Amino acid sequence: MSDSYDVVVIGGGPGGYAAAIKAAHLGQKVACIDKYINKNGQPALGGTCANVGCIPSKALLDSTWKFHEAQGELSIHGIDVGNVSMDVAQMIKRKDDIVAKQTGGVAMLLKANGITWLQGTGKLIAGKKVEFAPHEGDAQVLEAQSVILATGSSPIELPMAKLQDDIIVDNTGALEFTEVPKRLGVIGAGIIGLELGSVWSRLGSEVVVLEAMDTFLPMVDKQVGKEALKNLKKQGLDIRLSARLTGTAVKDGVVSVEYTDANGDQMMEVDKLIVAVGRRPITEDLFSVDSGVNLDERGFIFVNQSCATDVPGVYAIGDIVRGPALAHKATEEGVMVAELIAGHHAEINYDCIPSVVYTHPEVSWVGLTEEQVKAQGDEYKTGMFAFMANGRAVAANETTGFVKVVSDVATDRVLGVHIVGPQASEIIMQAVIALEFGASTEDLQLMVFAHPGLSEVLHEAMLDVDGKAIHSVKRKRRK
Repeated sequence: MSDSYDVVVIGGGPGGYAAAIKAAHLGQKVACIDKYINKNGQPALGGTCANVGCIPSKALLDSTWKFHEAQGELSIHGIDVGNVSMDVAQMIKRKDDIVAKQTGGVAMLLKANGITWLQGTGKLIAGKKVEFAPHEGDAQVLEAQSVILATGSSPIELPMAKLQDDIIVDNTGALEFTEVPKRLGVIGAGIIGLELGSVWSRLGSEVVVLEAMDTFLPMVDKQVGKEALKNLKKQGLDIRLSARLTGTAVKDGVVSVEYTDANGDQMMEVDKLIVAVGRRPITEDLFSVDSGVNLDERGFIFVNQSCATDVPGVYAIGDIVRGPALAHKATEEGVMVAELIAGHHAEINYDCIPSVVYTHPEVSWVGLTEEQVKAQGDEYKTGMFAFMANGRAVAANETTGFVKVVSDVATDRVLGVHIVGPQASEIIMQAVIALEFGASTEDLQLMVFAHPGLSEVLHEAMLDVDGKAIHSVKRKRRK
């Protein structure tokens, strides 16, 4: 049996379903193949992001931060809530309800746009054909004018910390704890490890985070990373750098964790262990040897700037290609590819993709760090402004952190913006727009920002680049 489509998408995550929807908008006959089965045994679209990643983790972060505030942060507002407790089962149910709503919404969008949702696995074979194996029934070959590979990524597994029931878990298991562990270990101080560590720390877990690298959040500006580390430690996370895992053992429900640091061999015991050391592309059995698709030296599918593989008409997007593993990157690549397939011009500015760590305070950044600009040998200038000097932040009792701007001396063009503080995930988008349009710091200095607003901190940081900040007592001298 053979069916024919204009576009076949393999993968129903944020990149795959966005590509499918955009292709349908542009008049293509589209099929979207997805193999994911949720914890209830039902097929579900949305990929890692909607099911066990971005969305559920933010639900738990939101619930636990509200609990943290109710425990003591609200008293400054004159709000006395008395003794509070967390119903973990209800928190998990709320998270599951949100996931169901999001994944159901994706299914509704595919149906509304006339996209065929094929539940099972897809494999690209020779001749730009796709072999589809449903969860139930016989396999069939699909004919396609264009194919988009969008299978995403999965957690990296460590041989010395094999997943075991609900004791040693990855990010998926860490979303499903039925009670608060007294002692929680986290391997990896990346975005996932810090966010999940924060969730359970707020509920009372004694959290120890082991990070093999000697630098905290090495991809962020050094000053921002230092501020974030200080505040996370203040909140109770015991973050140990240069701590390399060497082994684990489980006995009587307790995990013995062995690691080495500057002082030699160490050991600790925890009740639960989260392994969050990164993700790897899912490419196994995605294409046959004779399909024409190739991998690069790092194991990602080789693509050009437009996400085209070595096979004409076959594209790959998201976590299986070069660049950061970010849902929003995958989404925009999916949209771009669908536009290209339809014969339209489309491109992505990879220099303007923002990143966010949804801890509290949040950390966000876009563009180059000061360290990167310095390494390039370019002349640059910086500006900084703290949230503690912002009226809206003070009124909200959210004064931690700052905004830092890096710009070019010769052109005054904004090169990077780095934020640690309240609503950093929202403020950073103003910086993304600035970089996308090649704005100078003077451009933003001359703009009128609403008062009182947290975004005024970005404005003042832009002013501070040239010593013009209004609300700073440490104003730079101007010539």
